[in-house]
Amino acid sequence: MINNSSWRSRSFAAVAALASVSMLAACGSNDSGTPKTSSANAGPVVAGESQPGAFKGARLTFVSYGGQYQKGQEAALADFAKTTGAQVVGDGPALLSKLQAQVQAKNVSWDIFDTDGTTASVNCGTIFMKLDFSKIDVSKAPKGSYGDCYVPAMKLDEMLVYDTDKFGSNPPTSWKDFFDTKNFPGKRAMLGIPGAGYGQIIAALLADGVAPKDLYPIDFDRAFKKLDSIKSDIVFADTGAKAQQLMESGEVTMSYTWSGRGMNSEINGAHVAGVWNQAIEMGDALAIPIGVKDPDAAMAALNSYLGKKQQETMTEMTSYSPVNVDAEPKLSEVAQKWVTTTPERTAAGIAPDWTYWSKPDIYKKAADMWNAWISQ
Repeated sequence: MINNSSWRSRSFAAVAALASVSMLAACGSNDSGTPKTSSANAGPVVAGESQPGAFKGARLTFVSYGGQYQKGQEAALADFAKTTGAQVVGDGPALLSKLQAQVQAKNVSWDIFDTDGTTASVNCGTIFMKLDFSKIDVSKAPKGSYGDCYVPAMKLDEMLVYDTDKFGSNPPTSWKDFFDTKNFPGKRAMLGIPGAGYGQIIAALLADGVAPKDLYPIDFDRAFKKLDSIKSDIVFADTGAKAQQLMESGEVTMSYTWSGRGMNSEINGAHVAGVWNQAIEMGDALAIPIGVKDPDAAMAALNSYLGKKQQETMTEMTSYSPVNVDAEPKLSEVAQKWVTTTPERTAAGIAPDWTYWSKPDIYKKAADMWNAWISQ
């Protein structure tokens, strides 16, 4: 069974990213990162399928970011818990620093960790274990959406969401407008979350006139100069719940936020709309920490999570796009307005170069500069 914890806030350790990355970290030779041989008869490995009773008595702690997203993820894992007899307990927030401390102390209490592909790649073999893909069927996952130490969790966009009551007749249409406080007055929300700030750095450069084809290599000084230009008008949100609350209360007129949070704000009665032009394509990944007590059960849970019906359930509850290519979720009218993977929305968006962002020196530079900027 799945037990929902009372915790329901969202706080990223790093901005979410569905990374089509090259594996630049050393992932292969660390014995402590190698799964143990399964003692359970888990049966044939097919995404979404689990062997009845295979993990009876096992207890897994699933760590994510709360809110409707984690509810959708836990619903996707419910079939695994029911079929195998395992207990899946929700926890969070998914703070990389806390997980790192657990791994270093060799006292790991988190079994499945929601992160991003870049973070999982950079920390492959040091914080996250190398996965055994004979136990996880990724044949239905989008090409490039998984790596040595992670599988995809979902796809979303980080996008400009605005108050239609304030800008209904003259809505913002790009990140340039987000940074234009003269013609689009009012406070802006940004994600003041420790990490690398990939999307918001990209948005600043786009707003400053950099063409998408010319983004790389990233001009960090130019990006942070542009960010500085509106810092006095920024209200930082350090959790997803806070980002949503700022829009719903009217404290900000527009926000850099997740597409699913835009949907939830609309469901809660806020008059908001999203801008798909230059939306930053992102997504989460699921990884297993080094030192978990039952890596076979954790990998079987990932295999179940990737199933067609499980992904349909997750998407129907969150509007975040599924990571099984056969999934056909039945979306509500509101969810259809916020789902990211229509051809038109995909064409209008910006896909970050995760190979670039996953280079250890770039990853560290982005994280150091971003963390210093949000803390000043």
